[in-house]
Amino acid sequence: MRYLLTNIFPVRGLLVLLVSIALLVSCTKDKQVTMVQQVVAIESGEECHLCGMIIANYPGPKGQLFSKGIVGNLKFCSTRDMFAFIVDPENRHNVQKAFVHDMAVTPWDHPDEETYVDARKAWYVIGHSKQGSMGATLASFAREQDAWNFADAEGGEVLDYDQINLQALVSMTRRH
Repeated sequence: MRYLLTNIFPVRGLLVLLVSIALLVSCTKDKQVTMVQQVVAIESGEECHLCGMIIANYPGPKGQLFSKGIVGNLKFCSTRDMFAFIVDPENRHNVQKAFVHDMAVTPWDHPDEETYVDARKAWYVIGHSKQGSMGATLASFAREQDAWNFADAEGGEVLDYDQINLQALVSMTRRH
């Protein structure tokens, strides 16, 4: 019995300690990734990841996302360009987080950097009358009712994140 108390229990305690440390390190890494994956201000002169245009020079909602295997965030001059990147089969499953401007609380001509929302939870209006960086773009909103209000005023169709696919993006260019 004495052998068990002195030789086995310390090993068990050591194993518990090692597992606890491993879990703590794992949680810390996840928290660091989450902390790093947040939008940052778009600086003058920064280029769109997809088309290379200067992002700040154009009106309408912008997008930012994080993708597996790419360090830092990818910035886009329009929500249309961001979704063109996302719907590409090579990219779709690598997108970790995506953000868009909430156009209900920021001016169309110069979206405020403090108004980004989670793109997966946002609502979008396609086929509306407002122009983005290269013409037609998706107007993005944090709340569904704001998207419907915009569609009533500017025209267009309301979609959620999962409804945006290549066909929806192509239909935007045909309307303009």
